[in-house]
Amino acid sequence: MSASSEHYSLTGMASRFVDQLTQCRKLKLKVLEASGKRVLIELPYDEQLVGYPDTGVIHGGVITTLMDTASGCAVVCSIFDKFRLLEISPTLDLRVDYMKPAEPHKSVYGFAECYKLSSSVAFTRAIAYQDSIDDPIAHAVGSFMRISPEMVGDEFRQALMGESDEYA
Repeated sequence: MSASSEHYSLTGMASRFVDQLTQCRKLKLKVLEASGKRVLIELPYDEQLVGYPDTGVIHGGVITTLMDTASGCAVVCSIFDKFRLLEISPTLDLRVDYMKPAEPHKSVYGFAECYKLSSSVAFTRAIAYQDSIDDPIAHAVGSFMRISPEMVGDEFRQALMGESDEYA
């Protein structure tokens, strides 16, 4: 890893991570901010994501995908910030509690935090909201498996680090 990684943008890396995932590109997820433990992602409203045509409410599975992606992204950022390593961290468990439906025609935001890293598991908490984080649509807790940096393929590593031609 180059010396320039010391000044590396976690928001840029998080954006490239999300862009690597086909479902995230289809949902048009956008990383707004990323830090050492936290990520904020926007899910723009789209009629194609509506689960109930009569109400215009976004399908709950889309909210789950937002929460899972934000949580996994927070894990990637936390590991990179702490160890300067990229690890693949698949979801082991994700519990989502829904509190209310999202309002139609408005973006939904997913805020996630990786609050604990053990040697083999990362733990997260997340909130989906629209106008205020204090008025959540849903909240989630998750655990993610930590897999050795050697398991990250060169192409994926280059894409996340912004070193490939396609994602630079």
